Amino acid sequence: MCKHFQSVCWRRFIPGLTVLLTLAACSSAPSSSPTSNSGGRYSIAQDRAPSGQVNLGTIPEVIPAPVTRTQAGNRSPYTVLGKTYTVLPTEEGYSETGIASWYGEKFHGHKTSNGEVFDMYQASAAHKSLPIPSFLRVTNLDNNRSLIVRVNDRGPFHGDRIIDLSYAAALKLGYADRGTARVQLDAIVVNKEGRAVTYSNSQPASAGQAAREQVGGRRYLQVGAFSEMHSAQRVSDQLRQLTRHPVFIRSVNSGSGNVLHRVRVGPLRDNREIRELSQRVVAANLGSPYTVAE
Repeated sequence: MCKHFQSVCWRRFIPGLTVLLTLAACSSAPSSSPTSNSGGRYSIAQDRAPSGQVNLGTIPEVIPAPVTRTQAGNRSPYTVLGKTYTVLPTEEGYSETGIASWYGEKFHGHKTSNGEVFDMYQASAAHKSLPIPSFLRVTNLDNNRSLIVRVNDRGPFHGDRIIDLSYAAALKLGYADRGTARVQLDAIVVNKEGRAVTYSNSQPASAGQAAREQVGGRRYLQVGAFSEMHSAQRVSDQLRQLTRHPVFIRSVNSGSGNVLHRVRVGPLRDNREIRELSQRVVAANLGSPYTVAE
């Protein structure tokens, strides 16, 4: 579809280089090369958009929330294709302008750098140096559209791209059809009071702008997305022992016939409830949950 897919493929070398590079961030990823057309972990040789039409209204908004980080995805320094990268100690103050690309169906259902399953219908992103997980407001400078994404992957490692967005995020920002866009990245951090603060040009945003980061609607904690229903059911059963909130599985079909089973809890009432449940989920070794709105 676009030349940018070549750079996307380079970015996805990180799971395949896990054993060679001993990156703890990708310790759960298969060691086969992602670019292999036979015997590799990807069944699609070149990345592409889903074959079916995607309704923008079905893409849930990501809500910034307090995060609990683990070693997964945060080993620093790490080396890819002969170049060494360092993970920032914090996302506070991060603001950058550059070129964004996107990745989609080829990687849908496969693990990201921190062991989560990549879901091209979620607003997520890959970044070379931000701690995982973290939140960014991404603004398309060509049309002024913006949205919040959750960083849970590493890359891109080729060309002049500063971020790789999921297909859903690129679609919402209006550049999925042409592959790349000029974007502004601004870190979002939720402080101890539960208020989301956006850093623009390395300065905290005004109180009014920060308040607008608090997205309304019904909020849910997404604990994981699984290609196998039995895995989703197992995690759901474990979650029901941690909370009295409803635990449910929402299955999503991709254009190629693959299905992802999203495990969610909620709706949840406030940031304190979200933070406490997130901490219990991490302590139970059930992954790195994040908040979505529907």
